[in-house]
Amino acid sequence: MVQLGSVQYSSAMTELPQLEGRVAIVSGGSRGIGFCIAKALVSRGSRVAIFGLNQARLSLASERLRQMAPKDFGPVIASVTDIRMADQVQSFVDDVVKKFGGLDILINNAGIGGFSEAAEHPVSNWHRIIDTNLKGVFHCCRAAIPHLRRRGSGWIINVSSLAGRYPFSGGSAYCASKAGLNAFSEVLMQELRSHNIRVSCVSPGSVDTDFSGTTTNGDTSWKLNPDDVAQAVVDLLDHEQRSLPSLVELRPSKPRR
Repeated sequence: MVQLGSVQYSSAMTELPQLEGRVAIVSGGSRGIGFCIAKALVSRGSRVAIFGLNQARLSLASERLRQMAPKDFGPVIASVTDIRMADQVQSFVDDVVKKFGGLDILINNAGIGGFSEAAEHPVSNWHRIIDTNLKGVFHCCRAAIPHLRRRGSGWIINVSSLAGRYPFSGGSAYCASKAGLNAFSEVLMQELRSHNIRVSCVSPGSVDTDFSGTTTNGDTSWKLNPDDVAQAVVDLLDHEQRSLPSLVELRPSKPRR
């Protein structure tokens, strides 16, 4: 503790004690940003459960997480679960709570894109994006909140995008889904903070992943790394209980010209 004048400042940042032994669910945790978040949590001693749609990727991710985990860490739960289906999400969350004894952290990371002008955008793809990026977050929160309330504290972190605040041509469904997620996160933050549950929204810019489903031969070194986003998430979780950074915008420091 450091004292300057009549004010005392803590010189010790809260690190491992905040996350060690905590139970966390990460949607879309088999690759990209979600996997890096799961990896960061495991490295800090959290019990982690991930879900997604691809069994092979989930199996590989869970094995990699087990190898990174501290000795005697125990299992990493990984399950094929469709975030668009409320009953599947509810079953997954309840199963995690049953196996791990509770829930402390929900990371809503799963998201998809699909880009074309609105007049030509396939109806089925519009619904797939909205149902995954927005409705899916609602499903996860609705399933998790009763367990967080029983715990008496917790964190919900929604991974959004700068596209939610700065829309662009060709991104009608994606930008709308992320703008809706931003508004939903703000509402949820106001509703839950009196229950000692903190809600934050992390909005990254361009991240070097295969999110778009296409590969490029161009230079991507200017983009954010998925681990950068994971670091922002862990930094939020390390905040003192009295602190609530409700929105974090994360940009490449030297964007492409």
